[in-house]
Amino acid sequence: MSDLFEASGVLPPDAPLADRLRPRTLDEVVGQDHLLGEGGPIRRMIEAGRLGSMILWGPPGTGKTTIARLLAKAAGYEFQQISAVFSGVADLKKAFEQAKMRRLAGQSTLLFVDEIHRFNRAQQDGFLPFVEEGVVTLVGATTENPSFELNGALLSRSQVYVLKRLDDAALDQLLVRAEAHEDKALPLTPEARHALLALADGDGRYLLTMTEVLFALPEETPLDVQGLAAILQRRAPAYDKSREEHYNLISALHKSVRGSDPDAALYWLARMLNGGEDPLYLARRIVRMAVEDIGEADPLSIMVANAAKDTYDFLGSPEGELALAQAVVHLSTAPKSVGVYEAFKAAKRAAAETGSLMPPAHIRNAPTKLMKQLGYGKGYQYDPDTEEGFSGANFFPDEMERRTFYKPKGEGHEEKIKARLERWAAMRARIQAEGRGE
Repeated sequence: MSDLFEASGVLPPDAPLADRLRPRTLDEVVGQDHLLGEGGPIRRMIEAGRLGSMILWGPPGTGKTTIARLLAKAAGYEFQQISAVFSGVADLKKAFEQAKMRRLAGQSTLLFVDEIHRFNRAQQDGFLPFVEEGVVTLVGATTENPSFELNGALLSRSQVYVLKRLDDAALDQLLVRAEAHEDKALPLTPEARHALLALADGDGRYLLTMTEVLFALPEETPLDVQGLAAILQRRAPAYDKSREEHYNLISALHKSVRGSDPDAALYWLARMLNGGEDPLYLARRIVRMAVEDIGEADPLSIMVANAAKDTYDFLGSPEGELALAQAVVHLSTAPKSVGVYEAFKAAKRAAAETGSLMPPAHIRNAPTKLMKQLGYGKGYQYDPDTEEGFSGANFFPDEMERRTFYKPKGEGHEEKIKARLERWAAMRARIQAEGRGE
C-alpha cells in the first residue's frame, strides 16, 4: 500500500484483501484481548490519554503494525513508519528531525520501527536521546526475543508486550469478515475450512492471502481437504535454527523425554526436523539426554543413543530419522536417574575444594625401589583376591574425610546398584571397626 493511499485512507480497488480488511479501531483487532481488551495494559494506556514507548513482540501476521497505527490514531499522534530492513542512519536522522519539527508545532509523533531487531546495537543506541527527551514515542515491532536482540538500555525505556499467535477462533473471525466483505461464502467444506486455518499457522495476513486466492476461483462445488491442498501449497513452519524458537523446541523435546512422554517427544522431534534442524544436532542432544537424565538407571540408553547417531550418519534422511525417533522413544520410556550426573557435579566441587591432595600411600604407583622404600603401595589389598571380593580399604586422600557422591535413586538397573552399594558400605564399616579393634 503506497504512502498516498495510507495517508488518505482510500484504498485502490486492487489492494490486497488483508489491507482492505485492516481493522479501523482497536476493538476490531482479533486475538490480542490480553493487551487490548477491558483492563489490558495497552487499553489502559489509551484510556489514560498518554502513550509510552513499547516493543510489540510476536509472530508474523498477529497485528503489530495495525496496533501501532491504531494507537497513533486513538491518541492523536502523527504516525511515522520506518523499517529496519530498508532504513539506514540517514533515514533515522530524517525521521527524528521531522519529529522535532512536529513537536515545535505541538504535534506528538509515534515512530513505528518494523523489524527493530535488525538495527545493530549502535543504531539502537541512537534512539535513546530522542525517546528520553520525548521527541518520539517509539513502538518497535519484532518477531525475535527482545531479551536477545535489543539493547538493555532501550528495553529499560520501553514496555515489552507479547502478541499471541492467532488461534483458530481468531482466524475464523477473519474468515467471517472476509466473507461478509466479499458477500459470499468460501468454497470449502467444513473439513477444508478447518484445514485452511491449520495452514495459516497463526498468521492472519497469510490466511487472508490464501482466502483471496480461493475467492478468485470459479464457482464450483466446495473444495474438500484434498482439493484445497491441490490449490494451496503448505508453507514451511516458522522455525529459525539460530533463534529463540530453536531453543524453545529443543527444550520441549528434552523435557518431554525427561518427563517420560514419548508421544510429546516424537511431536517435538518431528517439528524440529520439519523446520530444517540438523539431524546430527538432534542426535548429539539425544546422547546428552541418555547420560544426563537416565544414566545408570538404564545403561543401555547411551548405546541406543550412540547407535541412532551412527545410523543416521550412515543412512541420512529420511530413513535415518527413524533411528532418532526410535532412540527418543527408548529414552522416553526408560527409567530415569540423575544419580551419576549429580555425583559427578559433587565430585568436581570436592576436587576444586581439596586441591592437590595425594592418594593414600597404599594405592600409589610404586615402579621404583625408592618409591617402595617410601611406602608407596605398602599394604595394598587386591580386592578380587579377598574372601568377598571387597577389601573395604580407604581410597580417598588421608587428609580428606570420606564423602558419598553417588546416591542411586533405585530406578531400573540402579535398584541393584543401590543394594550392592549399601552392602559394601556395611562391610566397609565392619572392616574399619575391626581394624580399630572395636
